[in-house]
Amino acid sequence: RSGGIQGGISNGEIINMRIAFKPTSTISRKQNTVTRDKKETELIARGRHDPCVVPRAVPMVEASVALVLMDQLLAQYAQCQLFPINPDFQEPLQL
Repeated sequence: RSGGIQGGISNGEIINMRIAFKPTSTISRKQNTVTRDKKETELIARGRHDPCVVPRAVPMVEASVALVLMDQLLAQYAQCQLFPINPDFQEPLQL
């Protein structure tokens, strides 16, 4: 029930999240578009027509979470040198 994270630390389970998005605004400017019959036309939005962002949101959230998790792993690696990737990089810099 913790979503895979307890006290800010992953417990090894799948990480579950609840995500909320602010409604996207309607663009009230004239926009050039094409009809299904391939005729050029102008689209003028009147009223409130919110597009569904779910198809684009899922990969964006997954990528953002992966980036944050990798950033934290690299920060932990830099602090504790947990995973020796290449011994040449473990030597201190000679200034």
